[in-house]
Amino acid sequence: MSIQVCAEIKKDAVDMRDAYCSSLIRLADEDERIIALDADLMGAMGTKPFEKKYPERTVNCGIQEANMVGVACGMSAAGKVPFAHTFAPFMTRRACDQIFMSGAYAKMNVKLVGSDPGITAQLNGGTHMPFEDMGIMRLIPEMTVLEPTDVSMLEDLMPQIAAQYGMVYMRLVRKEVQQVYARGSQFTIGKAVRVREGSDATIIASGFCVAEAIRAAELLAQERIGVRILDMFTWKPLDREAILSAAAETGAIVTAENHNVINGLGAAVAEVLVRERPVPVEMVGVQDEFGEVGKLPYLAERFGLKAENIADAVRCVLKRK
Repeated sequence: MSIQVCAEIKKDAVDMRDAYCSSLIRLADEDERIIALDADLMGAMGTKPFEKKYPERTVNCGIQEANMVGVACGMSAAGKVPFAHTFAPFMTRRACDQIFMSGAYAKMNVKLVGSDPGITAQLNGGTHMPFEDMGIMRLIPEMTVLEPTDVSMLEDLMPQIAAQYGMVYMRLVRKEVQQVYARGSQFTIGKAVRVREGSDATIIASGFCVAEAIRAAELLAQERIGVRILDMFTWKPLDREAILSAAAETGAIVTAENHNVINGLGAAVAEVLVRERPVPVEMVGVQDEFGEVGKLPYLAERFGLKAENIADAVRCVLKRK
């Protein structure tokens, strides 16, 4: 696994949705089983180029999310590899029973993409702002649950997702993200990325919060506090070894997620630690609230997901160490 962390974290030149569409086209070029499904959001997701190149392999199901999942499962039963997209709350809340019964229980091979996770929904507001999607999906047996950090990771994961048989849920930012990894970096589903070394505490972050964790580490370094950072982009299967090593070697954990802390990444990490190696844990994330309308900077401050919040949690956990 070859991974290069960018020396400077800044806005990626490529939108995630464009990278998703380009990756899907490349997969379809090589595998005629690849199908794209959507629930009337192809314009929002930027998948019109896929439809233009492969109209016979594109199905816009309209605003019928549960039906779309059922169609995808039927296609899987017929030997296809469907990638189905809609906004994350509609994928995980509205279509949950179809995902569970027609998909996972029936051992189907469907790739579910839920876009605009957490505060990245921004002006779409609370109705479209999923703080619970990953928690819902990680409760479903045998489901792989992912959150790509940036375009580089998404481009590497897409072929792996297509090649892996089974149900996959991927929450995906549609538009701009911070570039954390250099192009060409390689990742392994189920294995956390050690982004930064440190011995005083460990920050285990995902998605939007990875870049914020890096900025938090830089703030803490000015106080001579050295933190390890793990990018836990796979929530299920969770990298237990990385968590246990961090607990043993740094003795304190802070989790950071763009998600409800209830049944989120922090809860998943705590489940491992409480059974096998208890250490102090602090959880940065949404504290059991609904979303609201706002731009990303405001929402990050409103829900306590900024670098300063993560740094404060590290200072707090060190007092408990």
